[in-house]
Amino acid sequence: MKILLAVDGSPYTKRMLDYLAAHRELFGTKAEYTAMTVVAAVPPQVTHFIAKQVLDDYFSDEAQKILKPIEVFAERHECQIATLYRVGNAADLISDAAKTGKFDLLVMGSHGYSGVKSLLLGSVSSRVMALCATPTLIIR
Repeated sequence: MKILLAVDGSPYTKRMLDYLAAHRELFGTKAEYTAMTVVAAVPPQVTHFIAKQVLDDYFSDEAQKILKPIEVFAERHECQIATLYRVGNAADLISDAAKTGKFDLLVMGSHGYSGVKSLLLGSVSSRVMALCATPTLIIR
């Protein structure tokens, strides 16, 4: 089973990881995990004044702030988790990765660090559910 973990470093990401660790039997011993984070893009009018390498380094550094603790978690729980990041709109890129990566399951927290708050689900998780045909497990 290929499982995509949408992570953003929020407390809901930690809850999601704790859930996965406590319920590993649900996903089987041969599950393949990939943790994905999305870094917000810099406005186009700003990118004209910043060298491409500087921007690329910034995006990579921001992603590593989120992904490094995931790697530590994987080591601690003796499981393999591949990591990747994209730059842009989180909901669109997560949905696209779930489809193009042919994942069997998408797991994400119900809320994250987005600016818009919702009563039942966060704005990113709500949009992912609307866009994504991949079965999705939302952890509250």
